[in-house]
Amino acid sequence: MTELSRRIFLKRVALAGVGLQAGFLNPGLAKSSTIPKMSIAKYRTSPEEAEGVAEEAARLTRQAIQDLGGMSRFVSKDQVVWVKPNIAWDRTPEQAGNTNPDVVATIITMCFEAGAKEVIVGDNPCNAGERTYPNSRIQPFAEKAGARVVQLDRRKYKKMALKGKALKEWEIYADMMEADVFINVPIAKHHSLAGATLGMKNLMGVCGGSRNRFHQDLTNVLPDLAAFVKPKLTVLDGIRVLPVNGPVGGNLDDVKRKDTIAAGMDQVAIDAFGATLLDMEPKKIAHIVEAANRGLGTMDFTSLSPVESLV
Repeated sequence: MTELSRRIFLKRVALAGVGLQAGFLNPGLAKSSTIPKMSIAKYRTSPEEAEGVAEEAARLTRQAIQDLGGMSRFVSKDQVVWVKPNIAWDRTPEQAGNTNPDVVATIITMCFEAGAKEVIVGDNPCNAGERTYPNSRIQPFAEKAGARVVQLDRRKYKKMALKGKALKEWEIYADMMEADVFINVPIAKHHSLAGATLGMKNLMGVCGGSRNRFHQDLTNVLPDLAAFVKPKLTVLDGIRVLPVNGPVGGNLDDVKRKDTIAAGMDQVAIDAFGATLLDMEPKKIAHIVEAANRGLGTMDFTSLSPVESLV
């Protein structure tokens, strides 16, 4: 075991111990039925003007996280948080190629409200980061919210043992794994090979190397990543979605408004719900089925009794 792997392992053991201790100190927390595992927040209207969409995105994001018990359930005082949006493409928010910047900014603000020492935002984009970061508007919005936005440094990728079906080991961005809290913030989009790009697909952004090789077996690669990264929280952006011609998009006629944010700890359930936003059946998306079969979560998101809010 490398020193880096050892530190990551010890961190995860410590976090698990804290969770167990919390259950012993507060028996109510030990009963899973009393802890919301998923939330879905929807907007009553579908505003057209930019200011209205921004207000909607912020309110829905805050509502969805509050319905899970608030950000303090996931972030503690003086922790370092890595927020991982989709910043893959040189697209504007209106084109729905990347995560909504107001969703990202609201999550950052809530992390600081919960006591985070630092919030870092970064992704391994497909187009050049020098274009995707500002044009997605994620960089300026995140920086205004107080986050440190980073272009990923190739020297910080470290080969790690994933021990998956398809990925035995791979180059993973070490800083993301060493953060105290990892929050995955995908957008719901069609994907020509995977069927849909949602939470698990967004985890490809933690990887370096020749990621094009992943496309030979996305059915197993994506659950491999989900099992290794284990985001503490996933917040799905369904304000604008791209049900066709994804993941790049570009044509405004392909964008649909769903005015929805979903949040939770079950990656499979979040992705299954996200598929419905794209008018797809989760059981027809191979990597979601595979992840469920591995026990990484449930495709039947309704079984989690998600807290639903109409804002």
